[in-house]
Amino acid sequence: MADIFKALADGTRRALLDELLERDQQTLFELCSRLAMKHDLTPTRQAVSQHLDVLQQAGLVVAERRGRYKFHTINTAPLAQIAERWPTRKAGS
Repeated sequence: MADIFKALADGTRRALLDELLERDQQTLFELCSRLAMKHDLTPTRQAVSQHLDVLQQAGLVVAERRGRYKFHTINTAPLAQIAERWPTRKAGS
């Protein structure tokens, strides 16, 4: 679970997850463009690739190569582990 928290600790990685949640199956180029246009973030392609690697290691992103392109998809299942570990309780219970 520590890798999930590490992945979520960075604002750029959270922005990448937001973009993949909005529109799945994006390439590195598409993600870089969306970060620049919507979030005013301009990391290098190499930096975004490294962020995606951290997200993949945490299981939050799945990458699939098709021909020359690699498409990235969000996987929210690991986030359920957090909710299961600390279930919601009412105050005072």
